[in-house]
Amino acid sequence: MAILALENLSKSFGALKVADDVSFTLEEGEALGIIGPNGAGKSSLFNLINGNLRVDSGRILFDGADVTRQPPMARCLAGIGRTFQIPQPFQQLTVFENLLVAAAYGARKTEREVSDRCADILVATGLIARANQPAGSLGLLQRKRLELARALATDPRVLLLDEIAGGLTEAECGELVETIRSIHARGTAIIWVEHVLHALNSVVSRLLVLNFGKVIGIGRPAEIMESQAVRQIYLGIDV
Repeated sequence: MAILALENLSKSFGALKVADDVSFTLEEGEALGIIGPNGAGKSSLFNLINGNLRVDSGRILFDGADVTRQPPMARCLAGIGRTFQIPQPFQQLTVFENLLVAAAYGARKTEREVSDRCADILVATGLIARANQPAGSLGLLQRKRLELARALATDPRVLLLDEIAGGLTEAECGELVETIRSIHARGTAIIWVEHVLHALNSVVSRLLVLNFGKVIGIGRPAEIMESQAVRQIYLGIDV
């Protein structure tokens, strides 16, 4: 059963189309990857899904309900969580406090209700040793982990990951991939935008390719990467 469905989604800024009649579904517990060249509309698509951008036309269905006109907070409370390319923690708060804030406002829970869960999330994301450290003092890998942990604290049913592996070393990327795999294994549906293809392909079961806001292919990773259109547009290979 589809937990998320985009139906003929379109969005333009003047002559620039960031979403051009985009349609696809995400099944319960599925991991879907999205790839495309810079400027393809990948982050804009996330902004449409979580409500940071309003659609020009089309519909977004979440768990069968039309959320197209709902604000970001309502979508978060319904179960759509996301990370951002550039981590945005509350730098003066501790790592643990960052999660408490995310849970309080993104899941409408009290500190008493979520303290144990937030501690479990810190264990799962490898941050428990830094729980009382100010978020502003973290390195890049830890900031990425905190961005992921804060999204998980909102208790999402669908998790949108926006280039979370970007800027990491090979070893750091491998650690993060294992964390994402464990999250997916617990049943959370994931849509992951990423340029680090080997990381993406080790988690997702389908790939969707965007170019200038338009879907040019969707299917199993091996099939997509063998597509002539994908190799020409995304990889720059003249076939």
